Amino acid sequence: MSPHLNHLWATSCPQDPAWRPGEGRSSGWAFDKLLKLPRTGYANDPDTIHVPLYPRREVKPICAEAVRGQVQLPDTLRWKGAHGVVAVRAEGVITGENMRDAFAHRAVLQTQKYPEIQFTIDSLVGMSRQADTIRGTAMGTLTMHGMTKPLTGVVTAFRDAGGMRVLAKLHLPAQSLLDDWGFSKFGLSLGVGTGIWQDLFMGVDMLLRVEGATGN
Repeated sequence: MSPHLNHLWATSCPQDPAWRPGEGRSSGWAFDKLLKLPRTGYANDPDTIHVPLYPRREVKPICAEAVRGQVQLPDTLRWKGAHGVVAVRAEGVITGENMRDAFAHRAVLQTQKYPEIQFTIDSLVGMSRQADTIRGTAMGTLTMHGMTKPLTGVVTAFRDAGGMRVLAKLHLPAQSLLDDWGFSKFGLSLGVGTGIWQDLFMGVDMLLRVEGATGN
């Protein structure tokens, strides 16, 4: 979320050594002390550049199972006919503060009723290659909180750890959570209703392997 106020970011893989919980975190967390908090502190300063704040440095098989995905790429020359789906278990997305996460799961995301957040890829457009990195835009739909709406995502892909590592970033205006996605005004009244939150970013950092390959 932007402004993040030094605590409004989350992950589905808190085990990753490149991630750290924000201010006001619950006790029991151990993380790399070299991972500094943003300098803005609790200031209401928007940041749409450093997204994510703590990107994964390398792929390691340490994450609890919270993300699944399948992508079909019949033509990797012109990128025609590409489609697929990436789904995140909503209950697995945490900020590191127990009370905040419980409220987000139960009252905001309503994870018992809507257990997954899903992005369906309909096509890839504007694909270009520079050296060993591929960039483009994924056209598709986002299903969240029981609603499905068109959305695009910025995609970067490159070879890594025996597969294709895919980074994708999706963006929504924070106000649209109330206006378009049917979230509770009670749950989001402080951040969205008062105009503090401006932008919501969602992203995926996942490793895709050819179906049938070892470890798939």
